[in-house]
Amino acid sequence: MEGSNVAIHHPNREKAGSKATKAGVVLLMLVSAALIAVVLIGGWSQMAGAEIVAIGYIAVYLIMAFFVAARWSRGVLPLAAGLSLLFISMAAVAAPAWFARDKVGLNDPALPPGLLGLLILVLIAVQALLIIFAMRGFTQEWNVEVEVSHDDDGGYGDDGYADGSPQPQQA
Repeated sequence: MEGSNVAIHHPNREKAGSKATKAGVVLLMLVSAALIAVVLIGGWSQMAGAEIVAIGYIAVYLIMAFFVAARWSRGVLPLAAGLSLLFISMAAVAAPAWFARDKVGLNDPALPPGLLGLLILVLIAVQALLIIFAMRGFTQEWNVEVEVSHDDDGGYGDDGYADGSPQPQQA
């Protein structure tokens, strides 16, 4: 079989469930990056050295969202789930600390500490959803490839008509 007569087909990427999962993963990664950025900017003065970790998470989530959206990369999904789990453990400690800062006499960050604590709780929920969607996407086998020759392309010819219907005439 000649290499020019063979096309690579990814059947699992065409399923509605796969497309919805991909969109969900990308959306959750972008929402996570945005929420982390808001908490970072709003609480910069009180972050106590965690700024670099937050910037790293933002960068990694944006890069992973690109790989999932543009390249259907299944390999970053377990990494996203693992990072989300790590983030949940850090955020579970940080949320009560933000709520504890909501007292008179403490230095206030740019955003109210109660709001930052609430955003952290929302971020925990988003991270949990990201874990679920990422693992669902991983099990959908986006990487499966099928070689299809032009002679054996599922009954579709070069014109795309499989049922023998009238085909447009070439002018």
